[in-house]
Amino acid sequence: MNILVIIVAVIAVVLLITGGVVPSLNFLLWVGIVLLVIAAIVYLLRFLTGSRRG
Repeated sequence: MNILVIIVAVIAVVLLITGGVVPSLNFLLWVGIVLLVIAAIVYLLRFLTGSRRG
């Protein structure tokens, strides 16, 4: 019976940690996508306008 309680406790802790980490990872994923789109737009503007400054 004690082993069952330990297993249930470990599963509960893993689910709590995963539930807290996954939303923050999802947020960071969206931030990364937005930054990638901004970088692509800046690159295209520099390419199309012929600006070669550093």
